[in-house]
Amino acid sequence: MPSEGRRQRYLIKTFGCQMNFHDSERISGSLDAEGMEPADDETDADLIVFNTCCVRENADNKLYGHLGALKPLKASNPDLRIAVGGCLAQKEREALLDHAEHIDVLFGTHNVADAASILNRQENEGGQLVEILDAPPIEMTPGFDAAARRERRSAAWVTIATGCNNSCTFCIVPSVRGPERSRPIAEIVNEVQRLAEDGVAEVTLLGQNVNSYGRDLDDGGATPLFAKLLEAVAQVDGIRRIRFTSPHPKDLRPETIEAMASISKVMPQLHLPLQSGSDRILAAMHRGYTADRYLDRVEKARDAVEDLAISTDLIVGFPGETEEDFEATLEVVSQARFDDSFSFIYSRRHGTPAADMVEQVPAEVSSERYSRLSTLLNELALSSNLARIGKTEELLVEGVSKKDPTMLTGRTPQNRLVHFPAAGNTTEGDFVNALITTGAPHHLFGELVPGDGNPPPDING
Repeated sequence: MPSEGRRQRYLIKTFGCQMNFHDSERISGSLDAEGMEPADDETDADLIVFNTCCVRENADNKLYGHLGALKPLKASNPDLRIAVGGCLAQKEREALLDHAEHIDVLFGTHNVADAASILNRQENEGGQLVEILDAPPIEMTPGFDAAARRERRSAAWVTIATGCNNSCTFCIVPSVRGPERSRPIAEIVNEVQRLAEDGVAEVTLLGQNVNSYGRDLDDGGATPLFAKLLEAVAQVDGIRRIRFTSPHPKDLRPETIEAMASISKVMPQLHLPLQSGSDRILAAMHRGYTADRYLDRVEKARDAVEDLAISTDLIVGFPGETEEDFEATLEVVSQARFDDSFSFIYSRRHGTPAADMVEQVPAEVSSERYSRLSTLLNELALSSNLARIGKTEELLVEGVSKKDPTMLTGRTPQNRLVHFPAAGNTTEGDFVNALITTGAPHHLFGELVPGDGNPPPDING
């Protein structure tokens, strides 16, 4: 137990996507409300919480490695409590308990809003506590929008829906996150208003498939509501930038593209996961579009939205992928000319249809293809960034560079990362203008130019 007069301290380690990181922010906020405070490191913590991912095997391995490393610390400090929550806890509760008997609390993806009360109950009752709902609660709202401990005071994630109704054969998310559940527009707008009052200037709307938002609400999905949600959030005073992730290509509707084009607060940035450029592999993945349909959506979005940056996700080595299939991916990538990307070697996830497909691609083949794809993607990203040289960009300052304390970092409307020399009283949350001087594949360098950042735009641009 902590010494008298010392508040209990917690440490949260997060694996996975933005949804997981936002869940961790919510857990942190609920622990703060219980009178706890963040710890500096594992040896300073009374409670260590792992918020887990199970989309890829390397996330599993990282968690088990961390748990193994904590066993001696737990043995020397029996009062230390270890909790595991999130997607892997939802999927592999028995395996986790068998692998690490020193876990005190196990909770699933549907228990995040109640994490603090679950942890309190275990502390009071002792022993090992497992709380994993097999389906989302009927009422998602209570506790869902509780205050979160944000990494940045000027930017915030806002979950607009949980779960997924798609059936991508490689993806475990529907199994661990459940079916789509949309939050009412009014509830989301209220949360955004509170964030704006707290100084937030940029919000990112989160969902497994944001542009299918609202299909489960009262009108039965007859009206495309995501564009209406963008319009409603843009009405909130104080919010200057709106982003969203991730849309599904098959559901990217004209209304969404039009909203991006007409509402200037919606940033010219679109993350549109391709996964593969082979129609045969896309069909095996159950993605619901062809390469030509994907490229058509890219073209329509770029035609409508000025200075649009498009990023993507790609999977290499999906079961049955041939060299011809992979060459098709390289061709689509070249045509789409992505500004940024996240590519991965296929990870076999038990419980998904793809895991049982017989034509698993050898690891050495996948690795060689991944290297070739990465080379092309880096070339495209570098070309995109070098084209910004000489332009003046509005930046939302994120803070001091993690690698160089004499530099600050900021994001352009297209979400490009810019490093620039610290000057004056410039600090996190400021809007500034920077002249871009040079670039690399994944960042830019710039110099501040006189004057503040552009004034808040009208929502109709």
